[in-house]
Amino acid sequence: MAWFYLILGGLFEMGWAVGLKLSQSMPVKIWGILIAIFSMALSMFLLYVAQRTIAIGTAYVVWTGIGAVGTLLMGIFFFGDSAGFWRLFSAALIVLGVIGMKLSS
Repeated sequence: MAWFYLILGGLFEMGWAVGLKLSQSMPVKIWGILIAIFSMALSMFLLYVAQRTIAIGTAYVVWTGIGAVGTLLMGIFFFGDSAGFWRLFSAALIVLGVIGMKLSS
C-alpha cells in the first residue's frame, strides 16, 4: 500500500507545478494557486505516509522522479513545451533511475 501512496503522491507532485502554470492563464489567478497549494500539501502528506515503510531515500527519488517526468510530459502535451531529443532522453534516464531504485529496495 505504501507504493500506491508514493505513486499517488508523485502524481499530486505534478499538480502544484501545473496549478502554478494554470494561474498564469486563468482570469482569476487564485484558483490556479489554490490547486497548487492543495496538490503540494496532499503530495507531501502521501510522501510522509509512504516513507513510514519505504526507505526515505528511495521514496524521495521515486516521488520527485514521478513529479519531474510527469510535469515534463504535461508541459509537452498540454502547454506546447519542446519535445526535443535531449529532453526526452534525459527524462528516460530519470525513469530508468526510478526503476532502479524500486528494484533495489
